[in-house]
Amino acid sequence: MSGTLHRKAIGVETIGMTMRFGAFTALDDVSIKVPAGSFHALLGENGAGKSTLVKCMMGFYHPTAGDMLVDGREVTIASPRDASALGLGMVYQHFTLVPSLTGAENLVISREKVPGVIDWRKERTALAAFMNGMPFKLPLDVKVAELAAGEKQKLEIIKQLYLGRNFLVLDEPTSVLTPGEAQEVLGLVRGMTKAGDLTVLMISHKFHEVTAFADDITVLRKGRLTGAGKVSDLSHREMAAMMIGDQPIAALDSRAEPKPDAEIVLEVKALKAPDRTGLKSINITDLGVRSGEIVGIAGISGNGQKEFLEVLAGQRARDQGEVMVRGAAYAATRAEARALNVRLIPEEPLKNACAPRMTVAENIAFRTFDVDGNGRPVSWISASAIKSFSARLVEQFKVKTASLSSPIASLSGGNVQRAVLARELTGEVDLLIVSNPCFGLDFSAVAEIRARIMKARNAGAAVLLMSEDLDELLELSDRILVMSDGALVYETPIAQASVQTIGEHMAGHH
Repeated sequence: MSGTLHRKAIGVETIGMTMRFGAFTALDDVSIKVPAGSFHALLGENGAGKSTLVKCMMGFYHPTAGDMLVDGREVTIASPRDASALGLGMVYQHFTLVPSLTGAENLVISREKVPGVIDWRKERTALAAFMNGMPFKLPLDVKVAELAAGEKQKLEIIKQLYLGRNFLVLDEPTSVLTPGEAQEVLGLVRGMTKAGDLTVLMISHKFHEVTAFADDITVLRKGRLTGAGKVSDLSHREMAAMMIGDQPIAALDSRAEPKPDAEIVLEVKALKAPDRTGLKSINITDLGVRSGEIVGIAGISGNGQKEFLEVLAGQRARDQGEVMVRGAAYAATRAEARALNVRLIPEEPLKNACAPRMTVAENIAFRTFDVDGNGRPVSWISASAIKSFSARLVEQFKVKTASLSSPIASLSGGNVQRAVLARELTGEVDLLIVSNPCFGLDFSAVAEIRARIMKARNAGAAVLLMSEDLDELLELSDRILVMSDGALVYETPIAQASVQTIGEHMAGHH
């Protein structure tokens, strides 16, 4: 067995790390030091170079220039196998476990050398001894598919420790966890760093987690080191400034007071629809969203949110139930969406809300290209009208594109989202349905998109916001509902919202 009960944290340092891909410099002379037994956070926007730096450290990339030290010794890491041999491991943002196998089976097969015939009695005895020395208590005889997200994340970390790693890179480790699970997992890892058993480099965009658990931070921007320091000496504002420089950040409008007697714009009653497996159903008993409010739906991925959105978007047939918009039956046809002023912003907009090979101008004009200024159908589609309409929105929504004629697939994620927002929020909007609008976007794009959603709400739109980011829901919502196992199981007004209670319901404790 690779795991040992007595381990020692190791320090890692990069000196002048540079990585070029042709003429593009992804990493430019970056030096960071992660002392043994420390919990270090690596911050930066998308494209800042975080992943490139980590891949150089772990042997996935061969840096163009630069050196690396492990425990003060210069080393050459030509492959992930070299990194493993030096005690370096990585826990990825998405799980790498085999769902149909138990925790014990996943651990044993992860070893570099596995016997052709496994003596399971011997392996289980060895695993029990190994687990006795771990702060994580996990049922290793249960199939991974039956574990909660927090238990899977613990098992990913346990796997690295079992393989003898004592320096861990954690890539957005809490992105699929409830708040309680996130606190527990990071707390246990933090305990191991304090005990001198482990060194951690965590990639994260959640400032509250960085503040609560990290000792030091390093910040990258456009491939360069732009800041570093002790977490105790830095505010969230100062960390953000290191990440984005003097770029202005959009501020949320102050929240207009919701009217208790406002019109119910969206009503869903007794809705049943199959989930993607066909074995279970989503059941929405009663949901109403009023004009001028944001109703947030929280939940761990895979609990029916995606199927619910597909029903509202007309992409999934329902077995029974009603969807009403302003009192009228709604089946999400283009004509109904136009007549009732319904707008939809799905997650992964390039895939779900765009024609990737069509131009930026054409994508922005999808809702208006075949009608005149009064909403009447036209007999001739005008390319110049499409271009002038799109040019105005590109400027208004600050969409960065080389040309209106560029394929929308050539834009960055944030600019694709801005283009879709421009299309969906222009004109009258009575109902806005949004799913994970900021997933994978950089700091400034997130702030701007949230500001746009709040502006729509304050202008009187009813907003249904589905998000796996609880911080986002707490910032934007007037009410939060929790979706678990295909049903809405909990509701709270934002003034009485408890992160712990929401997290418990997300985890299925209801």
